[in-house]
Amino acid sequence: MNTKWQDFLKNMGAEYSGSQLSHFGNPDLERRACDNGLIIADLSHLSLIKAAGADTVSFLQGQLTNDIEQLTDNRSQLSGYCNPKGRLLASFRVFRKAEDLYLMLPEALYDSTFKRLKMYLMRSKVEFSNCSDHTVSIGISGPAADTELQKHLKDLPQKIDDVIHSGELSIIKLPGIQPRFQLTGPVDELIPLWQSLDVNAAPVGKAVWDLLEIRAGIPTIYPETVESFVPQMVNLELINGVSFKKGCYTGQEIVARMHYLGKLKRRMYRVHIDSSESIIPGTPLFSPTSSSGQGTGNIVVAAPASSGKGIEALAVIQTSESESSELRLNNAEGEAISILEIPYEFPAQKT
Repeated sequence: MNTKWQDFLKNMGAEYSGSQLSHFGNPDLERRACDNGLIIADLSHLSLIKAAGADTVSFLQGQLTNDIEQLTDNRSQLSGYCNPKGRLLASFRVFRKAEDLYLMLPEALYDSTFKRLKMYLMRSKVEFSNCSDHTVSIGISGPAADTELQKHLKDLPQKIDDVIHSGELSIIKLPGIQPRFQLTGPVDELIPLWQSLDVNAAPVGKAVWDLLEIRAGIPTIYPETVESFVPQMVNLELINGVSFKKGCYTGQEIVARMHYLGKLKRRMYRVHIDSSESIIPGTPLFSPTSSSGQGTGNIVVAAPASSGKGIEALAVIQTSESESSELRLNNAEGEAISILEIPYEFPAQKT
């Protein structure tokens, strides 16, 4: 993390657990604020890889699940990075600025992903670099998020996934129940913007932003779930994160076969868990009626519910067990799990 940015946030009341910003003094109030209030979040738990060079588009086109050739300065996209077996190594939000592409992913996966991308460069003219030392990102969400931002910025993106670049600042409109935006730019530009937004918005920690991602049905791959899921298991194709019309990429054969020929036996669902303890990605689920040798399912990401009662999460679950009233965390004695609505429709299963 940029030390100037971290020092600024500490002066603004941020409290840290190790290197991660936990909250701004009142986590319960911060969680409640995300339901109908205006919130701003530091996104330093995410890292930004810059890809530059003459072969950038063609190289990433052969690596990622989405159609990088369709990426423009005004349109971002979600995408996945698979191993040869079609299992996700990472998930990104990708956007373009002039000739350069930017890939945003969890900081915890930065080193392994950066190393793997460079390993496959061969003779491609692409240079990868870490932007996180001089570039920071913040998020803003709430019914009046667009109105508030318009007080400080000339233009805003109007459609989900659209991007507007204003000087060095990039603004992306994100999916969500409330209007939601990501702003990425130099620390010296984000500091005064944060100070201005802080007048009417409640600063929040990572857990609240995770909760908003969960409610939007957006998966994130973490170290605990690397190589656990094919893209369809985490609904990546339902949120425009997979192209079935582009050419080959690593793992494409498996992903395409599942799309055209396979019957998907696992899907990602939004769930509530009757637990007061934190739950890490990869935590197993249990159902007494499951006959799968691979288990009932696993947690993708989890965060405390805004009500203060239990945990909301995204979880990959055996489709045959998704209506079970006996879903539990870990084992038969674990906390009860119930299915919540997710903001997009599942396609009809192949028979």
